[in-house]
Amino acid sequence: MSDQSTPARSPKVRLLLVMLPLAAMLGAFVWIASLDPLRSFNNGAPPIEALTVERTILDETGIGLLVRAGGSEPMVIAQVAVDDAFWTFTQNPPGPIARGQAVWVQIPYPWVLGEAHLVNMLSNTGTAFEHEIAVAVPTPKATVGQLRLQALVGAIVGLLPVAIGLMFYPAIRGVGRGGMNFLLALTVGLLAFLLIDMTSEALELSSEAAALFQGSAMVWLSALASFLLLMAIGRWRGTPEGLALAFYIALGIGLHNFGEGLAIGGAFAAGSAGLGTFLVLGFALHNVTEGIGIAAPMLRVRPPLWTFAALTLLAGGPAVLGMWAGSLAYAPQWSALALAVGAGAILQVMVEVTAYLMRQNRDRQAVLFSPAVLGGFLAGLAFMYVTAALIKV
Repeated sequence: MSDQSTPARSPKVRLLLVMLPLAAMLGAFVWIASLDPLRSFNNGAPPIEALTVERTILDETGIGLLVRAGGSEPMVIAQVAVDDAFWTFTQNPPGPIARGQAVWVQIPYPWVLGEAHLVNMLSNTGTAFEHEIAVAVPTPKATVGQLRLQALVGAIVGLLPVAIGLMFYPAIRGVGRGGMNFLLALTVGLLAFLLIDMTSEALELSSEAAALFQGSAMVWLSALASFLLLMAIGRWRGTPEGLALAFYIALGIGLHNFGEGLAIGGAFAAGSAGLGTFLVLGFALHNVTEGIGIAAPMLRVRPPLWTFAALTLLAGGPAVLGMWAGSLAYAPQWSALALAVGAGAILQVMVEVTAYLMRQNRDRQAVLFSPAVLGGFLAGLAFMYVTAALIKV
């Protein structure tokens, strides 16, 4: 029998074999760039231009816009009009805007509180890019008082409901097998709603980002990468159960609450929503079940008290961070990315909780269609859907 294995090569030979195709690829790129084969197709049409507004700042100096170019060639903003009147502006940094570059456009326009304004930016080729400010309100600044207020709202919609949900732990700890299956399925149901909600919100935000970020592809690929990475970490030392599974659930919910905080903070900054008492209570009620879902895998163990505090911070604390980030440094592509990562984490937790549920029962697959499991799953979906109606504005 002949030896079909590849003969061993020295490191220098291997390096040479790698460098040869790289050198050929570099040479081909240089040759194509110098030859410019598309030159003969040039019919005098202006280059393709794209300009996306990523952030709007309204303060005492006027209107500030963070814009990103995405055209085929560097572009120049020649004129700016606000409410059909041309206005002076400054650009930082100045000069042509290269593809993918972001610059600040500052317009000393006396905006009016509570009114709508339409900004129209014209390039030197005559292409117009419109941006509407639906409701003009001052952009929050990073003051101690502002951050404290946002932290309070974030704690009410994130930390408080998770803590209340975890307080049900002593009451549900003595449930039997059917009750255990119901609670685990309830967890999967509420996570399924969060997964759908986060994915749709991420896709909606990605459509507002510059085209060069490839919004929908970025969302799906980020979610997949997050799911696979967390699955690999979670299975590093076997399948997670008990406290480990509870912490994974808290992590997934925490990422969701971070995205929720981003949305609230972004709405504050844009002036598109005002959080009244009823809306804050709706957020809190909507998130109470999250604490029950975190407690479900721990019903067979006796965790120390510090565990509940850690789980509350992990699941609810990111809502505060999200509010700060959303109101002070909002950008659609980064918000979409954060939500996509959270969606991948939620999917990983759903897989692990379902696997844990099946391991706890002898009839592994048949239990998924039992009344307790189907009832718990549908109850989780229904509760999250009904309470979500309270927070949609």
